[in-house]
This record gives sequence, C-alpha cells and structure tokens, in this order.
Amino acid sequence: MERKVERLAKAITEAISRWDTVECVTIGEHSETDALDPNFALVLDVYLRGSPPTVEERQHAFAQAVGQPGAFESAISRSKDRFFIDEIPIRVEYKNLEMIDDVIGRSKGADSQLVWVLKNSGTYIFYRIKNSRVLYEKSDWIDRARRDIGCLPEGFWDGLRLAFMAKMEHYLSDLGAASFNNDGYFYSVSLAGFLRYAAASLFMANRRLEPSNRYVNEQLRTLPKLPGDFPERWEALLRTDTDLSGNQRKYKLAELLALSIISLK
Repeated sequence: MERKVERLAKAITEAISRWDTVECVTIGEHSETDALDPNFALVLDVYLRGSPPTVEERQHAFAQAVGQPGAFESAISRSKDRFFIDEIPIRVEYKNLEMIDDVIGRSKGADSQLVWVLKNSGTYIFYRIKNSRVLYEKSDWIDRARRDIGCLPEGFWDGLRLAFMAKMEHYLSDLGAASFNNDGYFYSVSLAGFLRYAAASLFMANRRLEPSNRYVNEQLRTLPKLPGDFPERWEALLRTDTDLSGNQRKYKLAELLALSIISLK
C-alpha cells in the first residue's frame, strides 16, 4: 500500500509541476504513516506564485496522471481539491507564495509581535513548511523559507504566547459560565477552545511550532518545559464525561492549569 501511495504522490506531483505558477510541492508528515490508518490521507501542498489552473484543468490533469478522480470536489476559494483514487483519499492544497513570504517577513521583522494572522490561525502553516517532505522544487524558495522560520526572533514567540494565553483565558471564562449553567453544548465548545489555546501557549513557551491537531497531544507531552502537575490535569480535562455535574470540577482543574501556564517561566 505504501508503494502505491508513493507512486500516486509522484504521478500527481509530476502533473502539477508542469503548471507555470508552481514553485514547490511537498507531502505532509501524516501522509507518511500507514495507509490503513483510518485517519490517513495523501496530502500535497502546492506552493504557487499566482493562481492555480481552473478546476476543470486541474481535474483533467489528475485524470491524465492517475485516472479519473472519484468524488472530486474543489473548495469555492480554489484553495483545495479533494478526491479518491482506488479508495485512497487525496487532498491537494494550494498556497500563495506572496502571502506566505509576507507573513514570514513580518514574523522575523521589527513588528514580529503583531502578526495578527498567526494569532488566529496559529503557527501550523510554518510547521508544514518546515516538516513536510519536498517532492518538487523549481528554486531554493523552500530552503530559504525554512531558514527564516528556523531563526524567528524572541518577540515572535513572546507575542504569540501572550495572544494565545489571552484566548485561553477568554475560553476559561466561558467554561466557567457553561459549567455553572449546565449548558452541555457551550461547555464542550468552550473546553475545546481552552485546550487548543492552552496547548498553543505551551508550544510558544517552548519555542516550538504547532503540529496538526492529530499530533498536538503526543508532542505536547514531550515539551521540555511544562507546568507542575501538567500531565494529571491535562488527562483529567481530556476525559469524556457525560455527567454534567462533573463540569464544575473540570472548570476548577482548567483554572489551575491556566494559572500554571501563565506563570510558567
């Protein structure tokens, strides 16, 4: 199966590399895992200067390369194609180089603490650039991008950490209100937001880029700098509990975890 996935990745990449605007194609780390994993998908990131070809042209190119794509669909923004080949899920994501270069430039510049786009989306965009395997490159763009990402200034990390902790505190407040009112939906949404930004704050404190959600829990535990009692509190918050009476107890745990993250030196 792995050889089949590799052949598909190579064939699709060869087709994509013929488009004039394409600078680089990479394959994500989650596409290097066992293809029998239910979470598996072949994910290719296509970095372009300008726009990709039309949806019809892309679909035709894929059909020529690997056969007619099954269940082909494309995002309205033209930023992503999804389809199947022989039951293997494939995602091709298109990323604008000018936008990425701008974000990298601002992240390493004098205003690195004020990169607002990353305060909402996080640093996963940089993680993918740094950790994906290159299948095609027209120039040294990705090597330069990786060098820049590898030497981001302290202000970048500190600014994002403060922003993520502020979001964590916001969700903590919502979590308290939801637990008091026994509002199951609001509680679940608030807990998810709290966990997301608590983890992001810790990655920033450790000067690490955030991985995909699939790997956050695994990598979070290996960070060298974590608050005391972190594993126990984190595990308790992750436990599924259908009894709403336990929500206030979890809120108190979240409050303690938030305070320990904020005070982490």
